[in-house]
Amino acid sequence: MTSPSPTGADTAVLIVAAGRGSRFGGDVPKQYRLLAGKPVLMRTLEAFAAVLPSAALCVVIHPDDLRLYDAAIEALAPQIKAQLTAPALGGASRQDSGRNGLDALAALNKKIVLIHDAARPFVSDALICDAVRAARKFGAAVPGFAVTDTIKQIDAAGAVAATPDRSSLRAVQTPQAFDFALIRAAHAAAKGRELTDDAAVAEAAGHKVHVFDGDPRNMKITTAGDLAVAESRLLRDLPDIRTGQGYDVHAFTAGDAVILGGVSIAHDKKLLGHSDADVLMHAVTDAIFGALADGDIGSHFPPSDPQWKGAASEIFLRYAVDRVRQRGGAIAHIDATVVCERPKVGPHRDAIRARLADIMALPVSRVAVKATTSERLGFTGREEGIAALAMATVRLPVGED
Repeated sequence: MTSPSPTGADTAVLIVAAGRGSRFGGDVPKQYRLLAGKPVLMRTLEAFAAVLPSAALCVVIHPDDLRLYDAAIEALAPQIKAQLTAPALGGASRQDSGRNGLDALAALNKKIVLIHDAARPFVSDALICDAVRAARKFGAAVPGFAVTDTIKQIDAAGAVAATPDRSSLRAVQTPQAFDFALIRAAHAAAKGRELTDDAAVAEAAGHKVHVFDGDPRNMKITTAGDLAVAESRLLRDLPDIRTGQGYDVHAFTAGDAVILGGVSIAHDKKLLGHSDADVLMHAVTDAIFGALADGDIGSHFPPSDPQWKGAASEIFLRYAVDRVRQRGGAIAHIDATVVCERPKVGPHRDAIRARLADIMALPVSRVAVKATTSERLGFTGREEGIAALAMATVRLPVGED
């Protein structure tokens, strides 16, 4: 298919994100889970905004998820935030949520609408373009691809009742594409009925729904296993693998606690520094800058600048992580070591890993923290200070410089 207009000015994109994700498990719905450092919903929005920079973007959320939604869109580029309308609130069913979203968009007078599952972050540029064109041509269309497995229809007892001819079967995806007025009227007419997707709503209203070529890579994240597969796939799609190292030292001074990796540890001294002297977080931050060949903490946050006096080191680390994201990359792994005689780091290791992972928006499994002594040798052995070393593995798109 050919491409749509270059901006999508007459297009609305409705992202349905009101589900609870019961098959995924856990307290956080799948659309707000982190995928290689970004919420799934954020990646989905970025995909549509890249192709349709003038389209209206509306997300349908569960009424209890406003805080999660705000956090998920916080790091979006300003131009994408400008495309977002206020979120619509979902209803008791998927059909209710779709209707609520369409009603919220109605005042914008858009010609066509693409309706997409938030949990499909791998929607491609080509598929979005094909969906827009299909909406213009047919008024109602869905992406689908041929079914390769034999499908069995079963009866109430679980016995095979029929074997449909798979040559006529298609596995349907989103974005489903419609003339806006057509699908809104169809939703209004179908109110109170239990229909499984927007195509079924259009069919129930008497419209013929066409199928255009889908994309098998446009996977839907349904289970925790799907998220792991998606993360591995995303990292594979960033083949430029870079490593960086970081090293930092801070001396002890009078105090009652040291901060390591954002965790305060009771001690009879504290670390001396212009900021909060978090030697571990500084090493991790410099390792990320090193992987990007992007200077060091001192070049981005000069100690001569009084605004950084006493600053929390997570400011520096979040900034380094954002530099990776701005270049379209992802942090694959962090490995850090603390060198000191005291305090003992082992009892606090898991808390430190969790805190660093939270700041970098990484799974804890991608953050390693170790501790060792220097066998009473050197300044660390004499308990004059603490040293920290870190390695960062960063993946970037090919040709990104």
